[in-house]
Amino acid sequence: MNRIFTMLFAMAFCIFALAGGVATAYLVGGLVEEHLFTGASRLTNILFLMLTFVMIIATLLTLAERKWSAFMQDRVGPNRARLAIPGLGNRSLGGIPHIITDVLKMLTKEDFVPGTANKFLFNLGPVLAFAPVFALFAVVPAGPSVTVFGKTVDMVVATPDFGMLYVLAIASLAVYGTSLAGWSSNNKFALLGGVRASAQMISYEVALGLALVGLFLAFSSVQMPALVGDVGNALVAGTGQARYLWRSDGAFDLGLPAWGIFIQPLGFIAFFVASFAETKRAPFDAPEGESEIIGYFVEYSGMKFGMFMISEFMEVVVLAGVTTALFFGGHHLPFGGEWLAAQPLMQEHGWLYGTILGTVFWIKVVLLIWVQLVIRWTFPRFRYDQIQNLGWKILLPAGLANVFVSGALVLWDPSLRMLGIVGLLEIGFVVALTMTKGAKAAGAHDTAHGHGHDAHGHDAAPGLPAHADPHSHSPAGAH
Repeated sequence: MNRIFTMLFAMAFCIFALAGGVATAYLVGGLVEEHLFTGASRLTNILFLMLTFVMIIATLLTLAERKWSAFMQDRVGPNRARLAIPGLGNRSLGGIPHIITDVLKMLTKEDFVPGTANKFLFNLGPVLAFAPVFALFAVVPAGPSVTVFGKTVDMVVATPDFGMLYVLAIASLAVYGTSLAGWSSNNKFALLGGVRASAQMISYEVALGLALVGLFLAFSSVQMPALVGDVGNALVAGTGQARYLWRSDGAFDLGLPAWGIFIQPLGFIAFFVASFAETKRAPFDAPEGESEIIGYFVEYSGMKFGMFMISEFMEVVVLAGVTTALFFGGHHLPFGGEWLAAQPLMQEHGWLYGTILGTVFWIKVVLLIWVQLVIRWTFPRFRYDQIQNLGWKILLPAGLANVFVSGALVLWDPSLRMLGIVGLLEIGFVVALTMTKGAKAAGAHDTAHGHGHDAHGHDAAPGLPAHADPHSHSPAGAH
């Protein structure tokens, strides 16, 4: 029971911390807009969204991954590092001191550079691996555009016309980081890891782009705010994912929203799998598989190694943020969003409305991060040929088929309702297929262990026939 209360307290603390950060971002943005110049809030968003939210969450993930893996593997997690501070009672503090020890170790460890390495490219590798990932979140809307102190505050760093094309272009630059890291080290193992990583990332970028085309066709835009449905200074009904496919009549809006997950479930699966493969995390961690080869950054130490490591966790956060914006309605509520926006309190205090929806966005991001951690510690590593087959023989044809079907349905019904019907059928098919496979696997497991029932309908002992008496050393019926 104490553990349950601890988890509930931790969840409530995280939600309040997220809400406090979002509220501060809106209020500070309103102040700088009022006293400096129009658009100054975009600069403060760099501080809050990219340097605070993304970096802090990525840093905490270094601990969360170890804690969650320990939970799934039924073992003790990180708890050895302690702070000898009076009043703390030499407690583990949930493993938080391990973050401090990791930072100190990376900052103070010897910065080793191989004597035969290309020093310029060797030092450039970690930068090219870290910088593109850091820049990706600049176009992700983390909250609605609201009025604070009479000024419009946007919770996004940049809104270029090419939107998602920026994401795809910048994401592709990370390939150079892995390639240079493996090649410039002048180490055959690192080179092999760099080649594997580059081939894997390039192959999945094709499926990644195709998975989004259906979404672009549905909403006729590649801009992130237009895809989310936040235009101008208020929530505009009927735009992007703020619209409903079907809704009830009345003041309180209730219905099926036009989220990407409902109108493009196949695109979501392809995008999420391809993006997960881009992060090079298990089960797609063949470039770093110690059982097969040594990773492309094997020669790196100190803070250079730390940049590779933190960029991996930043990719987890950015993937969750982009997926939330594209397929889970961004900062929108599944229902009641129009009713909430129409409330006098929300119209009078725009920062409060922005805080609520901004917190909703980050809660969705955290949930998707949790899904990635579950996948990371559930599936074993794929073989390299399996990774390539999945990308070229499954995701690529599925992406092409999704583009043609989505285009035809959008031309047939621009209201997107037919696209929603087909999407719901696809979701139902996947759920039914999963349940069927799960039932068959459970039946095979019971059969393999010899589970049966005796004459009275009770479970027989494993490995014994259903009519045998588990307490007897003689055959059944030989009494």
